[in-house]
Amino acid sequence: MGQGRGSARVSLGLVVGVAMLCLLAQMQPTLAALYTVGGPSGWTFNVQNWPRGKPFKAGDILAFNYARNAHNVVAVTSRGFNSCTAPKGSKVYQTGRDRIRLSRGVNYFICTFPGHCKGGMKIAVNAA
Repeated sequence: MGQGRGSARVSLGLVVGVAMLCLLAQMQPTLAALYTVGGPSGWTFNVQNWPRGKPFKAGDILAFNYARNAHNVVAVTSRGFNSCTAPKGSKVYQTGRDRIRLSRGVNYFICTFPGHCKGGMKIAVNAA
């Protein structure tokens, strides 16, 4: 009788294991998309319309390419975006090759070098 129960446990374990493998095989990993802000020109003036029509998702990555002594990228709130000012504590990127992962909702970025944001160096990206 003891052997019967052991065989049933092994069979049940195999069934569960095979079922889990089948589920894993059906799952497709979702990879984050990489978008180069501004296209070949990179992060520069008049890029406000660059996000238009792109299917951004939370987790996608924005690549900001620019001359690091000429620009920066600052993640701001909608208020900072509209006023072209970076609130205290805003995250500042300044490597010239920044990679920023999008959060769900609207993500706002500006350049805080004098006159740059008002010159169109700002984007708002809505990630689903």
